[in-house]
Amino acid sequence: MSSLGGSSPRAILTFLTPAERSRVDAAGQGCYTTMHHEDLEQVLVDLRSRPASAIIVSVARYQQQHAPHMARLVREFPRVPAVALLTANEARTTQALLSLGHNGVRKLVDARDPAGWRDLRQFVARENPDSIEAIAIQRIRNDLANARPSCLAFFEALFTVPASLTTVRQFAHLLGVTPTTFMSRFFRFGLPAPKKYLAFARLIRAARLLENPGYSVTQVALLLEYSSPQSFSRHLQNMLQCGTAEFRQRYTGESMLDEFYVRLVMPYRSVLPMFEPIDTLPAWLIRTQKTAVPPPQAALSQAG
Repeated sequence: MSSLGGSSPRAILTFLTPAERSRVDAAGQGCYTTMHHEDLEQVLVDLRSRPASAIIVSVARYQQQHAPHMARLVREFPRVPAVALLTANEARTTQALLSLGHNGVRKLVDARDPAGWRDLRQFVARENPDSIEAIAIQRIRNDLANARPSCLAFFEALFTVPASLTTVRQFAHLLGVTPTTFMSRFFRFGLPAPKKYLAFARLIRAARLLENPGYSVTQVALLLEYSSPQSFSRHLQNMLQCGTAEFRQRYTGESMLDEFYVRLVMPYRSVLPMFEPIDTLPAWLIRTQKTAVPPPQAALSQAG
C-alpha cells in the first residue's frame, strides 16, 4: 500500500531459522520489512492486528506438529499469500513440502541458489495481482482507457493511498490541489462528491479484508482507521443501508468493486473521459501510472 509521496515497504511475517532470517532481511532491504516469529501461533496473533503482504515459512523449520497452525493460517487468511522457503536439502524436506502443500501452501521459493533469493524479493515486493487494489486499478485502466491522465490518477490514488488517509482534505493535499478547488471540479461536472468515492474505496478494502475469516469486524474497522466499530457500522448504514453482518455475508471485495462501478462510474461514463480533477500529476502517481499491474502468477507446487 502506498504512502504519501511513495511506496511504503510491505510487511512480511516469517517463521524461519536464524540463518534464514538474516538472508531474508538482506534480500528484502528497501522493499519489505520482516517481522520474525518463533512459532506459527505468534504469526496468527500478529496477522489479526496488522495487514501483511505475505507469510514466509521455512521448510527446514517446519515440522508435522506445525500442521494444525499452518492449516488454520491458510483457512483464516486465504487472501494473504503463504510462501514456503526452501534453502537446503534434508532428510525430512520432502515430508515437510508435502505437509505444507496439503495444508494449503501453494507457492514455493527454491533459494538453494542465488536466483531463488531474487525470486523471493520479486514475489513479495511487487503488487499482488490478486489484491483488490491491483484488480481495481487494472479495471479502471481498461474501462476508462480514453480518460485524461489526471482522471486516471484520481481513481488510481483511491486504491493506493494508505488506510490512514480518510478525509477529502487529506486526499486533495496528496494530489496537490486545494480541497475547495478539488470539490468544485466534481460539482461542475455533475459527479458525486469526492467524499463518496473515497468512502466506497474504503468499503472495497473492508470487504476484501473480511473475506479472511480470521479478521473480526472490529479488527477490520481499526485496520481501516474508522474511529470505532460503531462508526464503521454507521458508515455501512449510511452508504449501503445494511449492518456489518449483512455486509460481510453479501459482499466480497470484487462484488463491492462492482457496486462502486454501478454507483460511481457507469452513470458518468460520458463525462469522466473529459474530467480533470488535478492540474499536475504528483511524481508518485506518474510512477504508478507507468507501472503495469503484473499478470497472475502460476503457483509452484512441488520442489524439483
